[in-house]
Amino acid sequence: MEVLKGIDCRIEAGELVAIMGSSGSGKSTLLNVLGLLDDFDEGSYALDGMDMDGLSERQAARYRSQFLGFVFQSFNLISFKTALDNVALPLYYQKVPRRERNRKAMEYLTKVGLADWADHLPNQMSGGQKQRVAIARALIAQPRVILADEPTGALDSTTSDEVMKVLRQINQEGITIVVVTHENEIANLCDRIIRLKDGRIESQDSVAHV
Repeated sequence: MEVLKGIDCRIEAGELVAIMGSSGSGKSTLLNVLGLLDDFDEGSYALDGMDMDGLSERQAARYRSQFLGFVFQSFNLISFKTALDNVALPLYYQKVPRRERNRKAMEYLTKVGLADWADHLPNQMSGGQKQRVAIARALIAQPRVILADEPTGALDSTTSDEVMKVLRQINQEGITIVVVTHENEIANLCDRIIRLKDGRIESQDSVAHV
């Protein structure tokens, strides 16, 4: 089954881009290709000028850890670990010593406004707080790009605005962010909207911010 059909686009360093489209348009598949989670059969994909075609799983994992951070609609937090431990987890896999990774985890929880919630478990936090923990976890490995798949899909409108405010602040620090969303309000908070239809780019429009 051919999902993406001749996608041709460029995302510049430092952009905040929304990918929109109806269910089945290919937006999640595109995000998975960008995130080196799915391979592609034809064409080319360059990340930071390097060709990503034909990577082994080990090579893809190395590029993911070097360049990419992920934020998901379902948060993907570990239920029995505190906010601090969830944020520190990527550094655990990088074999960073415990004291150093906890120090950095607290630094990033502070960055997203959750220093006072460091010792709380996910079931003690609201949806917006859990998403901010997930954003802090994505940031701790200092990625160049954050890929966010429906990051506000499980949140109410006020909380969605708070999460997008955090993402915009991160973007203003120079991190490229790609957001898959079906919400116009969220897309309009980005700098550019790429609209997909039936696996093709229907339009690419800059967003005018007042």
